[in-house]
Amino acid sequence: MAVLGVDGWRGRWVGALLEGRSVRLLALEDVAGVLAVPDVDVVAIDMPIGLSDDGVRACDVAAAKLLGARGSSVFPAPVRAVLRTGDYAEARAISRVHTRPPRAPSAQAFQLVKAIRQLDDALGDPPTERVVEVHPELSFLALDERVRDPKVTARGTVQRLRALREVMDVEDALADAPARVPAVDALDACAAAWSAGRIAAGTAQSVGDDVRDSRGRPMRISW
Repeated sequence: MAVLGVDGWRGRWVGALLEGRSVRLLALEDVAGVLAVPDVDVVAIDMPIGLSDDGVRACDVAAAKLLGARGSSVFPAPVRAVLRTGDYAEARAISRVHTRPPRAPSAQAFQLVKAIRQLDDALGDPPTERVVEVHPELSFLALDERVRDPKVTARGTVQRLRALREVMDVEDALADAPARVPAVDALDACAAAWSAGRIAAGTAQSVGDDVRDSRGRPMRISW
């Protein structure tokens, strides 16, 4: 059984194709490329899938609470209406109209809107159930509670490597990674792949299990 973990990377995607302990890193140009990876049972992607029409998603709140000090890594997903625009000022105005109390996406969160829109379009109607939203920090928390430092630090990198080493041949994957793929995104993709394996096996945990948005997409984060 092969599964795919996916993390965003500067307008592209890093994929981690996991089968048993063997993992291979891929540089994928777009969502179509992600979905076209052959013979994959589950695609676990670090990107919002189900989107609220009128406020903060309960799964984002629950995920941030579980992560504690690392909860700031959970960006509140935009409301669905924000996908209509590529303009930040307009996105802020739309968000304030649709949320109570009014809120607007941060500039950092808005950078994800294009990728969210592309993923939303690609999932179709009804959406494919093999593509599941994950968050790598929840994956690392489940793998090893000693993963505590930020992923961009030396200590955080080593903590994540040690955690992944227990479940896959991560060093081999990093050694053969496509050129210019950042280590932080590669490790996040590997963590997402580990979660994809748990999803495929029916052993994953989730927050926001039963809530679906207006397009039938689950507002759920799994690990």
